[in-house]
Amino acid sequence: MTDTTKGFAAMIAACCVWGLSSIFYKLLAHVPAAEVLAHRTLWSLAFFVVVLTVQGRLRSIFSAMAGPRAFGLLAIAAIMIATNWYIFIWSVQSGQATEAALGYYIFPLVSVLLGRLVFAEQLNRVQLSAVGLVTVAVGLLTFGLGSAPWLAVMIAASFGLYGLAKKRLAVGPVISVTAEVLLLSPLAILVLWQTGDNGAGAFGASFRDTALLMLAGPITATPLILFSYAARRLSMATAGLLSYINPTLQFFCAVVLFREPFTGWHVQAFVLIWCALALYSVTTFRQDKARRRALRAASASATTVT
Repeated sequence: MTDTTKGFAAMIAACCVWGLSSIFYKLLAHVPAAEVLAHRTLWSLAFFVVVLTVQGRLRSIFSAMAGPRAFGLLAIAAIMIATNWYIFIWSVQSGQATEAALGYYIFPLVSVLLGRLVFAEQLNRVQLSAVGLVTVAVGLLTFGLGSAPWLAVMIAASFGLYGLAKKRLAVGPVISVTAEVLLLSPLAILVLWQTGDNGAGAFGASFRDTALLMLAGPITATPLILFSYAARRLSMATAGLLSYINPTLQFFCAVVLFREPFTGWHVQAFVLIWCALALYSVTTFRQDKARRRALRAASASATTVT
């Protein structure tokens, strides 16, 4: 099996875990989202510490946090990912997984827009058209349902801002996420302490709930490790296209398994967003192909000169 094939398989596996994770959090619908998030944070930290200890990279966590700039960026990233996780868990538990899926569909184009605003990245006409279609879709859904899809917007925005902070960090994803959950762990402990003090904690109340809450760690950490493995072996265009497996599975779970309402307004909005993603994906794939062709030509030219 080639490295590309392994990367392809790892990316699909990661996206499947992410996409089907809504089923897992639906099983914990009777546990407050803040409590689930606290367990997710602490058990993820435990899992990552074990992984990094085995790899001999545990000290890298503290190196990653050294300096006010790195610490500040990690703190921002931690806040954004905690916000994203909380909204997603709450959305699934409250019967709004469709809107969560919408948020993850919108995210790539929010990321493009943030790149334009923050890094002054140039957008071609196709990319601008894709962003415009998403804007129309959100506006249409707002008009049809009588309120804006705030959960979807917050999921896309928080994940986009999370990516923005990560882009400025010079450490790998596993190290940085470990540092992020480490920073979040005092808050997580405080939440669980208050919950336990009130006698309402789910952990230890039953074997089922205890096992599920502990599993939140591996379910969070495993796809991230797979994604990190895949990202080193796939082009960004391929990884980007495969990442749509995640919201597609979330959408399937919401509409087919959870039987959430899916109105005509939802149909129109999702069709527009899917069209926008198709435009974005095609232009991204072409740009990636042109970039690789230019690199091969430069490499061949250098070899000839040598």
